Amino acid sequence: MSNSRKPILFAVGGVVGVLVLVGAVALLVLGVNAKRHVQTRASDALGMEVTVGGRLNVGFLPSFHIAMENVQIRNRGSEVASARQASLWIELVPLLQGEVRIDKVEVTHVLLYADRQSGKGFEADSCSLDVSHFQRSEHQGATPLKGLSFTAALACGTIRTGDLVLSDVKSSIDGKEGVFNLDPVTMRVFGGLGSGNIRADFSGPVPGYRVHCSLSKFRLAESLRTLSPRNVGDGPMDFSANLSLKGETTDEMVRSASGEASLHGHDLTLEIGDIDKELVHYQSSQGFNLVDVGALFFAGPIGLVVTKGYNFASIFQSAGGSSQVRTLVSEWRIDRGVAQARDVAMATKQNRIALKGRLDFVNGRFEDVTVAWIDAQGCAVAQQKIHGPFGKPEVEKPNVLISLAGPALTLLRQARSLFGGKCDVFYAGSVTPPR
Repeated sequence: MSNSRKPILFAVGGVVGVLVLVGAVALLVLGVNAKRHVQTRASDALGMEVTVGGRLNVGFLPSFHIAMENVQIRNRGSEVASARQASLWIELVPLLQGEVRIDKVEVTHVLLYADRQSGKGFEADSCSLDVSHFQRSEHQGATPLKGLSFTAALACGTIRTGDLVLSDVKSSIDGKEGVFNLDPVTMRVFGGLGSGNIRADFSGPVPGYRVHCSLSKFRLAESLRTLSPRNVGDGPMDFSANLSLKGETTDEMVRSASGEASLHGHDLTLEIGDIDKELVHYQSSQGFNLVDVGALFFAGPIGLVVTKGYNFASIFQSAGGSSQVRTLVSEWRIDRGVAQARDVAMATKQNRIALKGRLDFVNGRFEDVTVAWIDAQGCAVAQQKIHGPFGKPEVEKPNVLISLAGPALTLLRQARSLFGGKCDVFYAGSVTPPR
């Protein structure tokens, strides 16, 4: 053997020797029942119950780590996550001194749950999580996440909550002593691009959250698909929300939700019949419910909650024809789980339809919601009210306030404008009347 090859062999032999030594120390530190020891350490680190259903292997490259199969995490008896594979990267120097410190966690093929039994949470599938700089404060509180610090990268193929499906979800996470900032968060929803950030604070007695999100250029057809199997229209829409919430359960967070949400759309095409044509003869025919047209104000993420269980068959089974909506605005102020309409209206080529009232998400009810066909001054020509549970509301019969139609109605509008006629203004928002 040449002298030039001996140093290489010595170096390789030295590395192998160190790995064998580390492996021997690991077995001594972890004990004979290594799986139970790792489960205990991981449970202590997370503040939740961790079990390993599959094999547990010790690896050395690129550094010392323990690989586990079929990992389950439970909190107070309820399963919150499961993973096909997970690896714990353990600091070497403390390990040689008989102490196990978890520095990094890599998890693949993850399934996450939240309030899965109640059906009000979410499920996340095909997730991967890369956690580093993992630390847990010695002063642990009752909340499992209190005292945790780490940085992480999260990626999920899909997240489902009710009828809403998020895909290609990605986020960077920076946590310090129970306060976590997810920034940025990106995803795909209804064919549009979602982005935003979340601040989750678990350092106090009650978890608190601040959520800022936006969904750009999502497709109206995608958002309405849960209401009707056939195409009822399409066009680009934008959604945004700024919310603050607190609580340990979904119900508690809904009750505390405050902030604002808005929905905007332009140049939409609706395959629900000719709205302008229907309104010309509305007094005599009342061919469709104003409330059904008002359902378009709830398109997007909010609409999945409000319209679920309600039959919008009359608008979706139109005999034919289409309508052009040049502008749709739906802006809401939210206070303790109740959304108050601030500026909610839409304009076709010839008419405007507006909405007033409240959506009570705490009790799942429409409160004093009125949809009205309005004239150029914002006065209600005809209106219809809806109240009661989201799933089975009571829709009152339309009330025609001005018993004139067609040319006579046009003359009345012109006379009001010319002589300064007054009315009880139903709508005075940003959607201008057609010219």
